[in-house]
Amino acid sequence: VQLQASGGGLVQPGGSLRLSCAASGFLLGGAYMGWFRQSPGKGREFVAAISRYGETTAYADAVKARTTISRENAKKTVYLQMHTLKPEDTAIYYCARCRRLGLGVCRQVSDFDSWGQGTLVTVSS
Repeated sequence: VQLQASGGGLVQPGGSLRLSCAASGFLLGGAYMGWFRQSPGKGREFVAAISRYGETTAYADAVKARTTISRENAKKTVYLQMHTLKPEDTAIYYCARCRRLGLGVCRQVSDFDSWGQGTLVTVSS
């Protein structure tokens, strides 16, 4: 299993970006997927999760009005689109594969069994 996150970088406050997660080594369409983030000095926190075919999604309260998680199983890719970025969104963003099926059980770090290397997002002027 390999997950490769990309798309991070320096963004001004109020800006937007789209992160991508390229999956290999397993059938992406068979797994719920999620995004987490980790800021310096803080634990890894849930951002969003998506069902196997993208029909249902879940978001953390801090980002749900500004974020869309999506997927293209044929391209073996999961996306995270974020708008109106704030300095507090600065973090390393990780994509991960949930070990179970169901958004209610794909929320905690321990619910996920495979992780990408992360991509750094810095929101600053």
